[in-house]
Amino acid sequence: MSGDDLARARGTDFFHVEEHLDARELAVLHRVRAFSDEVVAPVANDYWENAEFPAPLLPAYAELGVAGGALKGNGCPGLSPLAEGMVTAEFARGDGSVSTFHGVHSGLAMTTIGMLGSPEQQQRWLPDMAAVRRIGAFALTEPEHGSDVVRLDTRAHREPDGSWTLHGRKRWIGNGTVADVVVVWARDDDGRVGAFVVDQPDGAGDPVPGYAARRIVGKTANRAVWQAQIELDGVRVDGDCRLELARSFADTNRVLAKSRQTVAWEALGHAVAAYDAAVTYALRREQFGRSLAGFQLVQDKLSHMLADITGMQTMCVRMSQLQAEGRAALEHAALTKLATASAARRVCAMARDILGGNGILLDHHVARHHADIEAVYTYEGTDSVQSLIVGRTITGISAFT
Repeated sequence: MSGDDLARARGTDFFHVEEHLDARELAVLHRVRAFSDEVVAPVANDYWENAEFPAPLLPAYAELGVAGGALKGNGCPGLSPLAEGMVTAEFARGDGSVSTFHGVHSGLAMTTIGMLGSPEQQQRWLPDMAAVRRIGAFALTEPEHGSDVVRLDTRAHREPDGSWTLHGRKRWIGNGTVADVVVVWARDDDGRVGAFVVDQPDGAGDPVPGYAARRIVGKTANRAVWQAQIELDGVRVDGDCRLELARSFADTNRVLAKSRQTVAWEALGHAVAAYDAAVTYALRREQFGRSLAGFQLVQDKLSHMLADITGMQTMCVRMSQLQAEGRAALEHAALTKLATASAARRVCAMARDILGGNGILLDHHVARHHADIEAVYTYEGTDSVQSLIVGRTITGISAFT
């Protein structure tokens, strides 16, 4: 078996999906793969164990030129949905915290501005964000509203001079303590949902008055990316900081449908990483005088893991095709996230099992992915929420309440 075939057998591209990328996008994918292998993986365990944000990696991340994903113009790379997804999987294969940082900055904050901002608003914020001179955050979830975030208690009051004043609380906001551009979702005086950009001062200055972000500690997953509890106490933003096309929660769902596709690719990346580590370990580890990989029970696990991975990849690819055709709907994203998060959880658990006691050590990387997949399984809509979205599509009946 050649080296290339061995790589495919380990789950990275068993069905030759990379052949669907053009030369430019393939080069981008290979840059991100090298970044994950050579820059992220050697230090990921230390950042994870210390719950330390990997700020020193940001210059190398910026040089990849992938922030903004499928967005075009304003310094964004304009990748195809398939290439954008495969890049996301490569980040997750390297480390879940780095992947989540990318997903929040590029897949949520930048995508919201790109989808819902006017051309002037896009030009105002996206170039610096694409170059990672400024970091983005997406503030939707609230302390009392996670799965039922549609209720949205945060308020935006219109002042006589046309500016907006924001009041409320947000929770689980990725990058919330380090972001320069924070997209805050709130209801206006008429009850309409909108997205308001809180533009933090450049440099190390104090945050805008009334904005306070406190890092959430004690996490057992994605420890190296910081989520925040944010207090908004009379935060004043200019009138033109409300994104022009953000007029209702339906617009919020447009962003969430896109982000759930991204999370599905993240799940695939975690599964591939855990699987590859399990194969490597099984080939090197000897028990009872023979290679662990030579035992039937181990090969059976590896085969089922690869089947899960290939199924996940097939769903993600089709999802990206629908996205490229403008046919991807919320229920498509929900079904894909539902299936991939569950499958990745199984794969990571089996990898941990194959490694035995070593499976709980960070040294072998499986333990980190095994922990981090729990975050993927929950965020961007829990397994149950995705199931209810799909169930509503099947039956025509909403069972959320």
